[in-house]
Amino acid sequence: MSLVLSGISVTRGVAIGKAVILHHDQPEVSEHTIPRPLLQEEITRYRAALRKARQQLRDIRKRIPADTPDDIAAFMDAHILMLDDGVLSEAPVKIMRERQCNAEWALKLQRDTLVRVFEEMDDPYLRTRRDDVDHVVNRIQRNLQGNYDPGHDGRGGQLNGAILIAGDVSPAETLQMHQQGIAAVVTEYGGPNSHTAILARSLGLPAVVGVHHLRRYLRSGEPLVVDAGHGMVIAGAEVGELGYYRRRQREERQHVAELNKLRERPAVTRDGHAVTLMANVELPEDAIAARRLGAAGVGLFRTEMLFLNREALPGEDEQYEAYLRVVKALKGAPVTIRTLDLGADKCLGNAPRTPAVSNPALGLRAIRWSLKDPALFSPQVRAILRVSAHGPVRMMVPMLSGEGELLQVLRLVAEEKKALERQGIRFDPAMPIGGMIEVPAAALAADALARHLDFFSIGTNDLIQYTLAVDRLDEEVNYLYDPLHPAILRLIQITIRAGRRAGIPVAMCGEMAGDPYYTRLLLGLGLREFSMFPATLLEVKRAIGESRLDTLDRDVRRVMRSRSAVRIPALVDALNRRP
Repeated sequence: MSLVLSGISVTRGVAIGKAVILHHDQPEVSEHTIPRPLLQEEITRYRAALRKARQQLRDIRKRIPADTPDDIAAFMDAHILMLDDGVLSEAPVKIMRERQCNAEWALKLQRDTLVRVFEEMDDPYLRTRRDDVDHVVNRIQRNLQGNYDPGHDGRGGQLNGAILIAGDVSPAETLQMHQQGIAAVVTEYGGPNSHTAILARSLGLPAVVGVHHLRRYLRSGEPLVVDAGHGMVIAGAEVGELGYYRRRQREERQHVAELNKLRERPAVTRDGHAVTLMANVELPEDAIAARRLGAAGVGLFRTEMLFLNREALPGEDEQYEAYLRVVKALKGAPVTIRTLDLGADKCLGNAPRTPAVSNPALGLRAIRWSLKDPALFSPQVRAILRVSAHGPVRMMVPMLSGEGELLQVLRLVAEEKKALERQGIRFDPAMPIGGMIEVPAAALAADALARHLDFFSIGTNDLIQYTLAVDRLDEEVNYLYDPLHPAILRLIQITIRAGRRAGIPVAMCGEMAGDPYYTRLLLGLGLREFSMFPATLLEVKRAIGESRLDTLDRDVRRVMRSRSAVRIPALVDALNRRP
């Protein structure tokens, strides 16, 4: 009798192989007092562990094949840069001197401080960046403790064709084990935005995450089937099941081959309507990977990563250089730069800390925080304006909730334009400015906002959470997170119609845009610009190429007339089955 374990599907594909269980949880650390005469020796020991971690990651980075997607190498680069940053190279040393404690304990205290910053963030994507801290810190801790590097333990032969089972795996471990031939990865922790999920999508590796207590039920060497598309891990599969999944493997290989043929083809419906497919990115390397997959440009460039894990905030010139790298990487394709989207429940660099609030998601965050702190916002606006002289750049404002807020933004932009003109600094005076529709009030007031904006972009992740009052990362209530809820579909429809009346384009940059299950529905609602994680782009392009707008209108009207949240998924299923 087979055992089926369920988790979160983050990629598609089927893998069949034997389990290899990786055991390395958070290193145990205790505090020891270091006599002051021996303190410098302890600091030297810490710096040696830091150098060793840096060299280990550089060695892994060198072994990445030249044809590997750039976004994968970017993970390694980010971790190497963290080791060079003062938050890990100097802050623990300062703690050691102040507390006269051992290196392991000082590093743990600094790790806890950094993790708290990420855990308090409202943006689910950025909240998962705490994984970066843990993966890098754990590597240093193991070097301090003299533990082996799990990627170099001589199991390369055992990993070829194996199913990796772990609590979590770092990007470095994932890359090493992928090079050694693992067939799939399954973890106890993680979600759709975790490093494991992102890397697995980039590598085309079947993966299931969030399989609770996974290692309690499985043993090394046990034959497994991973059905990544359905988020399932099957132990003890019977002969008939194995035959079925082997057929699925062959079909999946054919599917991937067919998708890759779409890279150079335009996104056009069967009846000849062009659709724009853009990418969501946060690093210049992501933009390069997106272009290679056929993205028409960047529909969302997240700027938050420039502001994290540092003592001082990035100045105007540093931001300008970062944005310029993305613009140059796109070689003339449009780039949409979103202004800072963080909450005020943490202190970044020298930004003033605000009093604690009971619900940060409804507090001072995103554009509200930017407007409250012009010293934070003005340099970013100037940097975006300056980079607009080098290519087609658009500025996008997050979390707008009303017309008054938008007018403040536009006044500040106008003031910075005048200042740049006085200084003789080049910029595009007609740089488009758009707004994100991710608060229900913004969707309902879309007609008023459209009078002042050049484009809309619907951020479905927050729009769904705010409308349905549900945190999609909270396992107690995330079953209520429903993109097909009638209220969500009506807010999307209201926004698209307001954009059409005002003659401005409407895009979508939330996860709905990157899920081919919703593609036909969104096309039928009038959406013509999608922005998504690059790895999902070809799937959406295929769905577009199989759709006919002349038949979608009638079917989507039937969906929108439905008052039943229970019936709508069946209607969308029928819509997707139609030739």
